[in-house]
Amino acid sequence: MVKQNGIVEEFKKNRALFFMVAPAVLLVFVLSYLPMSGLILAFKNYRYDRGIFGSAWNGLENFRYLFISGTGILITRNTFLYNLLNLITSQGLAIIIAIIITEMPGRGYKKLCQSVIFLPYFISWVIVGTFVFNIFNFETGVMNNILKMLRLEPVNVYSKPAVWPFIICAFNSWKWCGYNSIIYIAAIIGIDQDCFEAADIDGANIFQKIWHITLPSIQPAIITMLLLQVGRILRGDFEMFYQIVGNNGQLFNATDVIDTYVFRSLLTNANLGMTAAATLYQSVLCFVIIIVVNHIVKKIEADYALF
Repeated sequence: MVKQNGIVEEFKKNRALFFMVAPAVLLVFVLSYLPMSGLILAFKNYRYDRGIFGSAWNGLENFRYLFISGTGILITRNTFLYNLLNLITSQGLAIIIAIIITEMPGRGYKKLCQSVIFLPYFISWVIVGTFVFNIFNFETGVMNNILKMLRLEPVNVYSKPAVWPFIICAFNSWKWCGYNSIIYIAAIIGIDQDCFEAADIDGANIFQKIWHITLPSIQPAIITMLLLQVGRILRGDFEMFYQIVGNNGQLFNATDVIDTYVFRSLLTNANLGMTAAATLYQSVLCFVIIIVVNHIVKKIEADYALF
């Protein structure tokens, strides 16, 4: 019977490794776990003079206030739909770009294209927001200047909420597709080249090889990326929405997500209880969604599940 080593023996055996990982563990504990004590704000009527632990409990009143006004349903719907749309478009575009780059002839030209596509990832959302404003500004925007040159009426895009899902989705895909494509490029490079050589012998064209070899071979990478993104499907990219849309009240119903709502609530009424309730609600839903989706994937193909 093999004697199992206890925690003491394990520490003595790998003492150096434990000391090396200790700063990272301490940092995660201080920055991620200690602040979780503030979640009780979601169930309290917070008063500054009494502090977090001295304020009176009010049960689920903060959650009730969030949803009774209709705001909770609105921002949940917007967050879910935007993230779902961004997930499909950015990941789909990343897969297409990865396939195109790997099929390109010429190593130097391939690297150049990959670098150019990857470049938007390094551009701040502040700069992207400036791009958007200079394109769609009613008076001086590039789009309206072109329309005026063509003798057409200018369009006030900032008063048309229906077009902003497409604008936000387009700029999100433009910024992230190059970064996401790197993972798929690595997965495609790792495919056994004998499969492609066999397909060439059988007379398969490039589209048949992509459909029957490339896509099935990178399916585990695609599912893993989707699972990781699904876990954040109710966490909107605050910087993206805030820098592109700003504080335009005309667009709130179409573009407001949980993160921007919480930030704006803190600026306007400083109701920490309600904002904490919105954040806790967001985190719980994210956790439930990733558990459910991972369970579904595990039922279909256990090897592709995260846990």
